[in-house]
Amino acid sequence: MLPNPAAWLGKKIVCWLTVDQQPVNPPLCDFERIRYEIRPCDVVLVEGRSRISEIIRTITHSSWSHSALYIGRLHDIDDAELREKLRSFYDGDPNEQLIIEAWLGEGTVVNPLSKYRYDTLRVCRPTGLSRQDAQHILKFTLQHLGFDYDLRQLLDLARFLFPYSIIPRRWRSSLFERNAGSPTRSVCSSMIAAAFAAVKFPVLPVLEEKRDGTLRMIPRNTRLFTPRDFDYSPYFDIIKCPHLEFGRQPDYRELPWDRKGRICNDDGDCYVPTMQPETQADMQVDRIHNAQEQQNSSDDTGVEPVPVEKTT
Repeated sequence: MLPNPAAWLGKKIVCWLTVDQQPVNPPLCDFERIRYEIRPCDVVLVEGRSRISEIIRTITHSSWSHSALYIGRLHDIDDAELREKLRSFYDGDPNEQLIIEAWLGEGTVVNPLSKYRYDTLRVCRPTGLSRQDAQHILKFTLQHLGFDYDLRQLLDLARFLFPYSIIPRRWRSSLFERNAGSPTRSVCSSMIAAAFAAVKFPVLPVLEEKRDGTLRMIPRNTRLFTPRDFDYSPYFDIIKCPHLEFGRQPDYRELPWDRKGRICNDDGDCYVPTMQPETQADMQVDRIHNAQEQQNSSDDTGVEPVPVEKTT
C-alpha cells in the first residue's frame, strides 16, 4: 500500500520544524546544578534550538519556546497504578530524572531531563504547593500520556497572539469554544496550566474587585497559556542556576570578564569601542577600585600596595 502523500509531507515538515540546531554557545545555566535543585512539579522552561522554537519565541515575545513538567524519579510517584502507567511509556533506568511534555510530532510523552542538557533552562517552582496537591498534578499530567499534540490549538494561539491578522482572532478559533478541542489532544503549556488549575493553584488568574473592596480570583482560560506565563506568574519562584555565582559583595568583580574591552551586540557580533571621555573616566574608577583592593590585600598580608598614577 502506497503511503498517503499528505501524511508523508506532514511528517517531513514536522521533522524539519523540530530538529535541533547545533548550539552556538554554551547554555547560560549549569545543568548539574539544575539536576540537584529541581523538585517534582517544577515547571521547566526551555529556550529551544529548533525552527519551531524560534517561531514560538517570536510570536510570544519571549525567550522561552517550550515548557515541561518535572515528575521526578519513578519512586517519587506515590500511586502504584500511576507508576505502572509510567513504566508502560518509559522503560529506562528507574533512577532517571524524568519530565512529561507535549511535543509536536510526538504528542504527550515522558523523556529524561537530560534531553535538555545543552539548552538554556529556567525552573519555575510553585510556591507553597503541598505534597498531596503535587501528587494530584502528577496524576493529571500522567493521564495525558499518549495524547496527540493539538496542532490546531497551536495555530489558533499563534493567530491570537500575532499583532496583525486579516481574519478576526476569535473567528473559528478553538481557543474560545466552550467545549473546544479533542479530549485526546494537548499542548505543552496548556496541559501544565490545566494540571495546576485542577488543584486550584493560581498561575495567572484574572483578579476581580468586588464592591466591598475584596478581590475575587477567576481562573484564566488554560488554552491561552504560553511558556512565559509561568516565568511571569507571581505564584512561582524562579530557580536560576548560573555557571558562576557570587554570594558576597563585590564578588561580581571576580567574574571572568573579557579584558580586551569588547562589547557584543549578539553572539559573534563583538567589537572594541572607540575610547570616549566617559570611558576614560570609567577606567580611572576601575584603577582606583583596583588600588583599594590591593590596599585591602596588603592590610591582610603586609605587602606594600602598588601606587596608582593620578590623572588630572
